[in-house]
Parts: sequence; structure tokens; C-alpha cells
Amino acid sequence: MLRLLGRAPGLLRWTSLRLRLVVVFALVALTAAVSASGIAYWLNRNTVLDRTQNAVLKDFRKSLEDSTRSLPLRPRCAELQDAARQMAAGPQNYAVLLIGVDRSGKPCAATTDKDLLTLTTVPDSLRKAVNEVRPVDESNRYAHHLYWQRKQIGDTPYLVAGAKVIGGGPTGYMMKSLATERQDLNSLAWSLGIATALALVGSALLAQAAATTVLRPVQRLGHAARQLGEGRLDTRLRVTGTDELADLSRTFNRTAERLEQRVEELSAREAASRRFVADMSHELRTPLTAITAVSEVLEEEAESLDPMIAPAVQLVVSETRRLNDLVENLMEVTRFDAGTARLVLDDVDVADQVTACIDARAWLDAVDLDADRGIVARLDPRRLDVILANLIGNALKHGGSPVRVSVRTEDTTGEEPDGTARTETPDGADQEGPAAGTGAAGACRTAGGPEEAADAPERAGEPAGGDRPGGGRLVIRVRDHGPGIPEEVLPHVFDRFYKASASRPRSEGSGLGLSIALENAHIHGGEITAANLPEGGAVFTLRLPMDASPLADDTRRNGSPDRPGPGPGNNGTEGER
Repeated sequence: MLRLLGRAPGLLRWTSLRLRLVVVFALVALTAAVSASGIAYWLNRNTVLDRTQNAVLKDFRKSLEDSTRSLPLRPRCAELQDAARQMAAGPQNYAVLLIGVDRSGKPCAATTDKDLLTLTTVPDSLRKAVNEVRPVDESNRYAHHLYWQRKQIGDTPYLVAGAKVIGGGPTGYMMKSLATERQDLNSLAWSLGIATALALVGSALLAQAAATTVLRPVQRLGHAARQLGEGRLDTRLRVTGTDELADLSRTFNRTAERLEQRVEELSAREAASRRFVADMSHELRTPLTAITAVSEVLEEEAESLDPMIAPAVQLVVSETRRLNDLVENLMEVTRFDAGTARLVLDDVDVADQVTACIDARAWLDAVDLDADRGIVARLDPRRLDVILANLIGNALKHGGSPVRVSVRTEDTTGEEPDGTARTETPDGADQEGPAAGTGAAGACRTAGGPEEAADAPERAGEPAGGDRPGGGRLVIRVRDHGPGIPEEVLPHVFDRFYKASASRPRSEGSGLGLSIALENAHIHGGEITAANLPEGGAVFTLRLPMDASPLADDTRRNGSPDRPGPGPGNNGTEGER
């Protein structure tokens, strides 16, 4: 039954404290009630039977003595019959059997109920005890005694007793029905059973009330703990009483108050740190602008400078650009941390966007692009460009050429927009036949020219006019052919300022590129994952919703982007390989 209760949905489980309290109370009450009822029944049964038995035996002994006193030593059968009737006419209403020997020496048996009491119905053990002659001494004054026992005939219990007249005379037996006493005892048993059931029900109700009284503060504590876990640090419990539960509530309130104070202190420190970084970045922009202008002038005049000075000029120019990028990245990270980053959505042809990103950075000779025209998504083009630039640039810098960029779409059923199933290889590339368009030019697979782009809407399964499929996801994979990412580095590739090699602390990268890329994916409601391929090289997979409008609406309403919270390898702080 407990197993069934534990499996049945919607029912109380055995692990429920309320159920256990009720069951324990009920078992204790049941044990106490059954024990009390059993003892009461046993005592009342013995009392009723002993009282009835003593009264009947006393009356039988007296009647046998009075009725046989006037009889001769060897009475006639008629006289025995009259004596038996006289004895049975008493108030106890029992049947009588008298056995004697008449004057001729013949045995005579006189009974008042031939169907109930005869010599054959008297138990042999009782007859043997009655006829037994005991030696008379100081401890035993009489040779014969009165004996009795209980006997069941049919469904009716009877009391059977017998005695022999001392000094000679008949032997008398009597049989008394105990049906009335049994009926009284049955009534008592029913009464005790009802009382036990009522006690059980009452104990269950009391247990329920006690459980409610005890568990209500516990439930309030659990609810308050859940609210505290959800970030509602102002949660407090109402304290009533002076018992242990009240002390527990006071302890919880003190803990919550200290936690709130500590979080406020940490939040204030974090806000101050963010303000410091933001202010520092803003303050650095003014001198950096001047330094950048000077460095550009120096770079233009580098050829006319002294050959001994030219390397220093190039170093100043490169470090100035690196510092400028670092400041811009710090400001971007500050906006993400402060929750002020916003999406500016537009309908983006993903293939054109990737091509523009590669072309703007002169990566056409090093990147192979596998993308269909006509895949239109509603995203923030500037942030998508930042993501692509960081992923492709990271692959070119730390991986091996060529870098392959593939663009696909996914729906909830795992099929392509045209309804055909798509299978992926372990390296993350889609198996749809030979990848057209890959090569030095890095052109789109279907973007051979304007004439091909014009035919794109006519292909089966593709949305006419560049409409984006609803409810799908955009998948962009950036694969390189380098040595891959060390396993111990994979969990940290998106950490801020993380660099896999401690021997290159002054590399060109700042360690913020992948971090910013992941934050831009999060603000779209997407994700970026990194993995190694079995045949070598690393692959970064970007997944974005085809329509980020709901995220943009939530961002405008809530004032902060709805992105995943902190977690191992996904804490919103990233780095580079």
C-alpha cells in the first residue's frame, strides 16, 4: 500500500512529514485503544462469567442439598424426577439430571430436558471427577466435591456442573446456558470496537491539527528560503511564541538580514568597480584620441624617419591600436555588466552579413564560406558582425587555415527549411553533398553573382522574397584546421582575460574577444559552444533565434537583456585561446 501511495500521482508520499505524523499518531492511538479495549473486555468477561458461574453453582449446591435431604437412600425414579423438577424450577433456570439406584438395585436417571441434558452429554472428564473418591484428611474434609466446566453445544455455550451427595444418595448434574452472557459480552465488544474506531479517527484529527500547527512554520520557512534563493533578500518571517520553531524563525531572519547587508555591500563594491572601469574607459578615450591621431601621422611619415626610429614608431602605433581596442572592449563589457546593452534589430541576409564581415577585414583569401543566400534573420547586424569577427579572427589567429564558415538553419524537428532531413558529421559540417563555392575567394555557395541571387526565391522550400522561417534557429559554425584547443582550456575559452599560454602574456589579443562574442549571443537569446574535432582543429558553433524580437521587447521592458546566468563555462565572462 505504501508503495502504491508513493507511486500514485497527486497523493501524499510516504516521505511527507505530515503523513508520517498522522500515521504515527494513528498507530499509537490504535495500539493504546486496542490494548485498553482488550484488557477491558478480558476483565469484564471474567467478571460476568465468574459472577454467573458462582451464582449458578451456589444455587445448584443448595438445591441439590435441599431436594435430596428428604429422599430415601434409594429413591424411586418418580421421586428423583420430582426432585429434579423442583431443582430446575429455581431462579437460575438450568436443566437438572439426577442419577441414583432404586430399591431393586436398578439405576435410574431423571432429567428435566431429555434433548439437552443426558448422561451422554455430560463430559467424561466431568463424570470421572465427580465420581472420584478423595481421601479425607486435615486438608480435605470431604470425599466428593462440586466440579464444573464450560462446553459448547452447537453455537451456544453452556456451564456444566456435577456433584455427589455425601453420605449416599443420588449424583446430580446441571447445565446452564450462557447465551445471555455471551450476548452481553458481544455488545461490550462492539462498544469497545466503536470506541477504538472513534479514538483512531480522533487521533488522526488531532495528528492533522498537530501536524498543521508544527508544519505551518516549517512551510513558511521553506517558502521564505525559496524566496531568498530567488534573490528576494528582504524576505522575513513573522515570529510568534518562544518555542524552538520561533527560535528557528529568528535565526532565519538574522541570517537573511546579514546576507542582505553583505549582498548590498558586494553590490555597492561591484557597482563602484563598474563605474570605475566605465569612468576610466571614458577618461582614456580623450588622450587616446590624441595619441591615435599622432600615431597615424607618425605611421604615415614612417618611411621618411630614421631607420633606427622606425621600429619604435611601429611599436607605438600597434600598441596604441591595441590600447584603443582594449578600451572599446572594456566599455562594451561594462555596458553588458550594467545591463544597458540594447538590440537594434533589422532583417539581415546572413550570407551577405558574413561576406561583408570577411571582406571588410581582408580575410577572403583565408576563409571558405558555405552559406545559402535567402536565409534572412531578424537580428542586430552590428552585434552579429562583432560575433563573427571575433570567432573568425580567433580561428585565423590561433587555428590553421583554411577557416571554414558554414551557415545553416534548424527547426524544432531537426529538419531543413525545405523539409528534408539533415545529418551532421562529427566535425559539425553538414552532409549535403560537395560544398560548393569554397576556395580562395570565399564566396557564398549560391552567391555567384546577381543573376544567381535573383533565382534564389524560386528554389523549392526556400521562402520567397527572403522571408525568414518562423520558430527556427540560425546555426553558424566556424571551423579551423589547427591543433585544436587543449582539454584543460576548453572550459575557460570564454573567460575574460583568459589566455591559454602563460608564455604570451603580451599577445595582440586582450582576452575579451570571445567574452564579448558570447555576451552578444546571449543578448540575442543564443549561445556559443566550443569543441575539438576528431580529425583535428576546433569548431565554434553559434546558435541564434531567427527572430530576436521577443528578446528585444523583454530587454526594453525589463531594462536588461534576458541572458543565461552564471555557471561553469558559461558565466558571461570570456577570453581567448
